Amino acid sequence: MIILALILAYLLGSIPSGLWIGQIFFQKNLRDYGSGNTGTTNTFRVLGKKAGIVVFLLDFLKGTIATLLPSLFGISGISPLIFGLLAVIGHTFPIFAQFRGGKAVATSAGMLMGFIPLYCLFLMLIFVITLYLTSMISMSSVVAAGVAIVTVLLFPQLGLLLPKGDWVLVLIVISAASIVIIRHRDNMARIRAKNENLVPWGLNITNQKQK
Repeated sequence: MIILALILAYLLGSIPSGLWIGQIFFQKNLRDYGSGNTGTTNTFRVLGKKAGIVVFLLDFLKGTIATLLPSLFGISGISPLIFGLLAVIGHTFPIFAQFRGGKAVATSAGMLMGFIPLYCLFLMLIFVITLYLTSMISMSSVVAAGVAIVTVLLFPQLGLLLPKGDWVLVLIVISAASIVIIRHRDNMARIRAKNENLVPWGLNITNQKQK
């Protein structure tokens, strides 16, 4: 049962929400537009706000549901976060989309929401504050991931939000955050060149060129 549930977690993460919604409802392949990515940000940019919200929720829920699989199937003795991480890997390298997936932000957040909601809300607050300051989803994602790496090591020692001694939690949060950061390499290069895509909200404190 454990092996089947682990496979299910990966397959759940592999559902390419943005790609399928674009093809079925808009007759558009997201890979042919914008950044070519199939995740939430490019969906917003190419298909609009409603489609973007739906894709975000679906990608978020993939991580949450995968993390809850042990509870749903009565599985014990293995951290739910392992199931969540498999969903993140599935989202990033989906078997249903030639292993070319999204950047793992929404699914990673969903994983944390399914296991430790207050910590997820803390990182979402960091994301929103950074988005307001920079007007960049990419920068907000990378900053939130960086904060996750630091705080998953620091907070347990301070008795804040996270339990002490859960090294599976530490390793999986660092792994998921690292995937997010690595997947945003091209965005960081554009940020350094001052030509990253902006959202129409916030202060744009890094003075990216408006597109």
